[in-house]
Amino acid sequence: MLIDLISKYQHQLHEHTELRAQVNTNRAVTLVRGNLVTNSRSDQSGISARMYKNGVYGFASGAEYNDESIRAVLKAAEENALFMDSRVKKNKGPLPKVASGEVKLDRDVKNPDQKLYIDFARELDSYIAGKYPKLASRVVNIRADSMEKLLVVSDGHNSHSLMPRSFIYVFFTAETADGAPVELFKVFGGRGYFDENFSSIEDLYPGIEELYSNIMRKAEGVYPDAGYKQVVMHPNLAGILAHEAVGHTVEADLVLGGSVAAHNLNRQVASEIVTMIDFAHSALGEPAPLPIYVDDEGTPCEDAVLIKDGILKGYMNSKETAQHFGMKPQGNARAYLFSDEPLIRMRNTAILPGKDKLEDMIASIDDGYYLTETNNGQADTTGEFMFGISMGYEIKNGKLGRAIRDTTISGVAFEMLKTVDMLSDDMKWTCSGMCGKKQPMPVGMGGPAIRCKVNIGGR
Repeated sequence: MLIDLISKYQHQLHEHTELRAQVNTNRAVTLVRGNLVTNSRSDQSGISARMYKNGVYGFASGAEYNDESIRAVLKAAEENALFMDSRVKKNKGPLPKVASGEVKLDRDVKNPDQKLYIDFARELDSYIAGKYPKLASRVVNIRADSMEKLLVVSDGHNSHSLMPRSFIYVFFTAETADGAPVELFKVFGGRGYFDENFSSIEDLYPGIEELYSNIMRKAEGVYPDAGYKQVVMHPNLAGILAHEAVGHTVEADLVLGGSVAAHNLNRQVASEIVTMIDFAHSALGEPAPLPIYVDDEGTPCEDAVLIKDGILKGYMNSKETAQHFGMKPQGNARAYLFSDEPLIRMRNTAILPGKDKLEDMIASIDDGYYLTETNNGQADTTGEFMFGISMGYEIKNGKLGRAIRDTTISGVAFEMLKTVDMLSDDMKWTCSGMCGKKQPMPVGMGGPAIRCKVNIGGR
């Protein structure tokens, strides 16, 4: 656990200054057909300081965490801010003030032994090999990471936070009748240390069986008919849609860069049943998958309403962009490593559920597709998106038909969202991914099943 060496320097902080100590840990174990091919542990730690001066920032960091390093980065950050101000001369006023306070660490820091990951992976792989001999190949990949931050600011909230995550990725490969490979994977786990999320491989048996059944169906599947189709997206796709296709367009730094959201504030960008929120630390009465209470500028985190009843209502901001747009900063500025400056990032972004039942949504389609799994996704600031579909089914006359092979869907987010006419009354969260906007960052994403129209690829 980080020892607090920085609070005693708070009285030296002026203008707007952030002083942050941080430790990032990463653990990985991978078995390919029973062979150990990855066994890694890494830790990155250090100290950074950032000072705001008349519209510019000075930033400095150091890999050593001691008093000498703290004094050095504070001095360098101030010198950099003064230098930038003398050259850029933006002559802007001070950043908006936020409430002062403190958020303390609410749990213990752990460091599970590497042997725990290896033994669990071997036991799970052995079970899969014995249970499913028809598989052409199998991979068991365990990943665990954590971010511990100690933050002191000149104005705002000080905080000591910890975000551990642990996951097991299981990849299956099967062969079609003509010998072509098909692949599918499933992720288990979430927030928490490995020994908290995984106590026994027996708990994974139902999910492993579902994965095997799905890949066997996929091996017998067909290619979809390309075209503009009515589909039902599983909640797995709703989350990535919320994050990639919409979320990035309403990050205020990208809005300033000319994203499609720049000229759509307070305009209709989706059907009236669509509401989308970037949740801070709780969502719909439950903890969010990755709760954030204070961001790395010392701003206490609040939910950011992005789309309300189909109308674009706001952006995700830093203190600086909130001042520019006349909005309230709500805690969206985060940094991945101690040596990174905070950027505007999503936290737990989701489309809210509706009132429909999944079975009714499927039954309402005469000729379309039920898309259940995605393996990648990308979008740009115009809102154009393309997602890979790794699992899905035909819908014929309101009933599920044959499984489909790998394909893609594409569209323009703010146009596609206007075709949404049904949302399921439940939702699902995922938090296994990393957002790759300049720096990686753990994020949560979620949503309900969605009935809409998209372009789907064929063979």
